[in-house]
Amino acid sequence: MKMNIALYQALVSINISEDRAKAVVDALEADMTSHLATKMDLRELELKLTIRMGVMLSAAVGVIIAAMRFM
Repeated sequence: MKMNIALYQALVSINISEDRAKAVVDALEADMTSHLATKMDLRELELKLTIRMGVMLSAAVGVIIAAMRFM
C-alpha cells in the first residue's frame, strides 16, 4: 500500500493529472494481485515439486532394483 501512495505522489509531482495517476496505480495494483506470485504461492509450488521429485526418485530406485534382480 505504501508503494501505491508513493507512486501516486510521484506521478502527481511530475504534473500527471490526479485521475490518470489513480488509473496507473489501480492498474498496477490489479496486475500485481492477479499476475505475481505471493510467498504462499511459492511455498505451495515448492511443496508440490518436492513431493513430485520424491515420487520420481522412488520410482527410479524401484526400476533400478527390479532391473538388478533380473540380471
